[in-house]
Amino acid sequence: DQHLTVKGTMNIRSVSSYVVHGKCFVVVQTEEGVEGVGECSPMHSETTARFVAEVLGPRIIGKNALETDKLWHVMMLDTYKLGVQGIQPEAVAGVDIALWDIRGKATGQPLCMMLGGCYREHIPMYASIGGGATMTPREMATKVEKAVHLGCKGVKIRMDWGVARQDRGPEKDLRMVEECKQVCGTTVPLSFDANNGYSVPTAIRQGRKFEALGLRHFEEPVAQFDYEGLGKVADALDLPVSAGEHEYTRWQFRDLILNARVDIVQPDVVKCAGITETMKIATLAEVFNRLFLPHQTQPSIGTAVNVHICAALHWCDLPQEYTGQSPELDELFEEPLVFYDGAITVPLRPGHGLVLKKSALDGATRFSTSAN
Repeated sequence: DQHLTVKGTMNIRSVSSYVVHGKCFVVVQTEEGVEGVGECSPMHSETTARFVAEVLGPRIIGKNALETDKLWHVMMLDTYKLGVQGIQPEAVAGVDIALWDIRGKATGQPLCMMLGGCYREHIPMYASIGGGATMTPREMATKVEKAVHLGCKGVKIRMDWGVARQDRGPEKDLRMVEECKQVCGTTVPLSFDANNGYSVPTAIRQGRKFEALGLRHFEEPVAQFDYEGLGKVADALDLPVSAGEHEYTRWQFRDLILNARVDIVQPDVVKCAGITETMKIATLAEVFNRLFLPHQTQPSIGTAVNVHICAALHWCDLPQEYTGQSPELDELFEEPLVFYDGAITVPLRPGHGLVLKKSALDGATRFSTSAN
């Protein structure tokens, strides 16, 4: 039974990372027998898994797993020169999520309650559909039709252009938006993600056309490193402009708000160093009166943690990103997330609510550090 009475300490015995189905999962075990599970962004799962076990693990073995903020600073500051964009904060994210999961299991509390309370038990979801760069408008519209039929409370089409293919196909993108908008009508909001693929002038021209079509938001219109250009786009448009999946700390989000002047802030909990940092970014967004709409494309632990975070924030009531169920990942957990009628019910079991089956990680690539 992992629902223990907390007596102030719960020392970490081991930190292990696993690569399964291309994902990187983290398992932290304490001397008291409580186990927490986390997830890292899967940009390069094996490299991230090694970082977790070989770089972060030795820094927290023997320390109190309940001191999440303290351990966050140990992990981030001790390895700062190895980051802070990419593998370092993504690895920290997996460990941090696992530590919060331990706190929940140790106290018998779901994550949203530990974060301050559960404002809503059902989180509406919007369908996030990628691959637009290689699709025809009709192909994308067919996927949008399926999402609308499933009851999704919105749709975002992602072009996956990237900065290496700037302004490659704005005319086709516009035709795609027009066809998808016909599918969505006036009842299902449609958003567009350029994935950093436009120059500033093209983004402004496209954005004005998107405004006329009534889109909900325009995500990452220009290169992620061009804060000045992003600010120009945001200033020129009434259509809300969003960004954040390429930012990893509260300091970067401060600059994203002040210099890029985005309307919507989009941290990703499995990228931006975990729950501890995401909640601080959420406070920053609230202070600057920005909409908070996290980026999240990982359908298991990443999404579970994200719905807990959104449930615990009083102003975070927009539909959240949903890339669909993954049967192979669902099979890893005793009670996977359930998407029904356009929403996910917040799992109110202790921690983030997803518990690995005992055999889930059998045969997975494993890296580990443990107490001597």
